[in-house]
Amino acid sequence: METTNNSISNDTPVSALFGVGKAAATKYAKLGIYTLSDLIMHYPRAYENRGQIKLLAEAEWGVKTALILTVGTEPQCRAIKRGKSILKMRAFDESGSVEITYFNQEYLKDKFPLGATFRFYGKVERIGSLYKMTSPLYEQYTENIALPSLYPVYRLSEGMTQKQVAYHISTALKILINKIEDPLPENIRIDYKLCTLNFALINIHSPEDYKSLDIAKRRLIFDEFFVFALGLSQNREKMHSVKVSPCKVDSLNEVTSTLKYKLTDAQNRAVGEIRTDMAKETPMNRILVGDVGCGKTICAALAMYIAVKSGHQAALMAPTEILARQHFNDLEPLFSSLGMKSVLLIGATTAKEKKRIKSLLISENVDERIDVVIGTHALLSDGVDFLSPGLVVTDEQHRFGVLQRATLAKKSAFSHTLVMSATPIPRSLALTIYGDLDISIIDEMPKGRQRVDTFVVDESYRDRLNGFIRRLVNEGGQIYIVCPAVEEKEFEDDELELSEVSLSEVEPEKEDKPPLKAAVEYAAKLQAEMADFTVEFVHGKLKSREKEDIMQRFASGEIQILVSTTVIEVGVNVPNACLMIVENAERFGLSQLHQLRGRVGRGSRKSYCVLVSDSNSTKAKQRLNTMHTTYDGFEISRQDLALRGPGDFFGNGVDQTIRQSGGLKFRIADICNDVQLLSMAFAAAKNLISQDKELKDYPLLSQIVKAMFSYDSGTVS
Repeated sequence: METTNNSISNDTPVSALFGVGKAAATKYAKLGIYTLSDLIMHYPRAYENRGQIKLLAEAEWGVKTALILTVGTEPQCRAIKRGKSILKMRAFDESGSVEITYFNQEYLKDKFPLGATFRFYGKVERIGSLYKMTSPLYEQYTENIALPSLYPVYRLSEGMTQKQVAYHISTALKILINKIEDPLPENIRIDYKLCTLNFALINIHSPEDYKSLDIAKRRLIFDEFFVFALGLSQNREKMHSVKVSPCKVDSLNEVTSTLKYKLTDAQNRAVGEIRTDMAKETPMNRILVGDVGCGKTICAALAMYIAVKSGHQAALMAPTEILARQHFNDLEPLFSSLGMKSVLLIGATTAKEKKRIKSLLISENVDERIDVVIGTHALLSDGVDFLSPGLVVTDEQHRFGVLQRATLAKKSAFSHTLVMSATPIPRSLALTIYGDLDISIIDEMPKGRQRVDTFVVDESYRDRLNGFIRRLVNEGGQIYIVCPAVEEKEFEDDELELSEVSLSEVEPEKEDKPPLKAAVEYAAKLQAEMADFTVEFVHGKLKSREKEDIMQRFASGEIQILVSTTVIEVGVNVPNACLMIVENAERFGLSQLHQLRGRVGRGSRKSYCVLVSDSNSTKAKQRLNTMHTTYDGFEISRQDLALRGPGDFFGNGVDQTIRQSGGLKFRIADICNDVQLLSMAFAAAKNLISQDKELKDYPLLSQIVKAMFSYDSGTVS
């Protein structure tokens, strides 16, 4: 049945578009695109700037360049082996001429008449005095008629082309643009000087210039932050309306007297805030923020002790099995000495043991009932319930996200909630990001924590660095090596990433980015060079079980050198690890580098962090020098804000495994990408919720909020 434009809506399947058959619809589905609304919200990941025209003689070797060239010879096409063909011609400008080649595109022979002028866009190679271009993009050029400068680059699935996706998005926009209802209240749009939604959608896909792109991006980021803030505000309102059983103890001396150390002032302050919250009938919703090694876990243990001694149960959820095991091994002896029964519940737990645990969690017999369960996502599975939930703790909060936290809290309704994050961020930013939580910050390290000496080197130090690796391994140490990519050519370096389009500058200047070092190739090379050592690599594309196995073997000392992407940023405690090497260190934010550095120096061995970078960028050198001179996580986070903005607290533009992992998926916004917009969105949301808690006057907005958070569907993305 033919679909007319009048019958098409946001929810119309993408297959309704002309040219989108069953095969194309399947490819779109792999990108999460099912409807026309999904399609027009498939924002570009980057932009090619074809507006910066250069003369041929000015073109940099191997860098995509835009050139205005006149066809100087008629295209010649000839057959080559196996039925393939090659087409060649020459084109010129005032500075020289270039040989242009296309493979297996005979139809282009009539596209380039002698004397016609085109804008070509592609990589220029220079061999002696000769210039060459292979398969450049082309557009007919007419003087005084401007061609678009910025071309979108989309994420694709196999078998798709940029031209195809851009055409389909353009077609969908033309059909829908006047049918799209703007959910943002008009007064908020005007108060915060935001463009219309129609303008934003058109210019995010086909920007007239950088200024238009900035304006569009600003509106779309605000929208996502605003919806996010509304959901958190509504969630906070609901939480405050619930009543829970107060959890109180007269003293914590029974626990603290068994410790081999004294709590720091910051830990005592955090525990005091937790005790005050848990003693109330209003559920505690608190986040504990602190640097790696600051002692968050013992604070959480004290909170669990308070819950259990008040007659209730506690749960602790960690993002990986190995981290859950680590928590269990650390805490079980303490809990056992206090008469508290604790168990480990992870994916690897046998079916028989899982059945036993589930039964004992809801046992009416207080003598056999489990007091504390420590585990992973297994705690979210069906059948895991609590008879008397008192406290839910989630570790490494940014690995789970709001949805998973809500799912666990829903399982243990009417309980207190404590989440932990090892990302030290300034209080002002934390208050905004964790809008549904109260915050305790541990900004003091325990005495005796060793400092990890940090050095910044370039590729010329490679031989010395390899010698250093050999020396440390021969002495019994273990090595982490972190690469920004999994495989070579994983990212296109000469495109402008959407995240690089700053809201504060009209035409962004790209930062110098040396070629990426890839984990797979690096590990293979290292295995060949250091055959007498055990070298392995781990990355986010591996299955969870494979990653867990490799990390466990590294923790046990079976693996001496671990090459990895940032999946090890949050991971197992390996006291023997004494050297962290970060390749392409310029690709990482300061806070993430600090997290990586925190993986070593956890035992008695003198430990080191070496940041390798060939970048000539002044900004990059300034950032890396900060790592050499500064060791306080909160000071680093402040400098990260000043130097680069807060976009790197939960990851970077290369490896997205940390950012938004397991939580709400933003299409264009990063939860830490722009403090000013984030703050504005939260202020607007707070004001609107104070007037209309249920958003009854804004049904479309309410629908979007519910879709984003999906509390009732049980969906945890």
